[in-house]
Amino acid sequence: MCLLLVGAIVNSVVTEAPTPQVPDMANAGAALGDARLQAGPAPDISQLSPRERFDRLYNRIMQAAEQGDTTQAQRFTPMALGAYAQLDSFDADARYHAAVIRLQSGDLAGAHALADTILGQSPDHLLGYLVRGTAAGLADDPGARTQAEREFLRRFDREMAAGRPEYREHAPVIESFKKEAEGRKGGTAEDAE
Repeated sequence: MCLLLVGAIVNSVVTEAPTPQVPDMANAGAALGDARLQAGPAPDISQLSPRERFDRLYNRIMQAAEQGDTTQAQRFTPMALGAYAQLDSFDADARYHAAVIRLQSGDLAGAHALADTILGQSPDHLLGYLVRGTAAGLADDPGARTQAEREFLRRFDREMAAGRPEYREHAPVIESFKKEAEGRKGGTAEDAE
């Protein structure tokens, strides 16, 4: 899902934003593609833990972005970031999700700050370089993008061997970023060593 979101981010931030697709309000749940949400009131998330609320809102934004529903993505972004702020602990995966939300909303500085925080906690973390590179690409800063891609490729093999759960969860977007970085560099992760 994140791989599709990165494509949606590029389309909505770099190029002219698509016309929002407003769901039929008689069946607003259909915009999510989830039959459970097609009828009845919105689910009560008040009893969920802060992390569960954040994850649910993040997933809702990702689904909306995947479907090109910018109205819904924008509507839930402040709620998701509010839920993120209420977390009692922050791991690299939560910071990455918050960074993706910030990228999707056009807050490149906020996304970059989260990448810096990921890398401050774990200097070799691939998701930190992925966010930095994506933010730099959206900001049309080829020097910063190249630097982030170079650092990502240099660490890729060693970090993937570490088997971090967030790398498995985000494998498609990591592989896509790697291929793009190698394509611009004209080499592979091994060449970056």
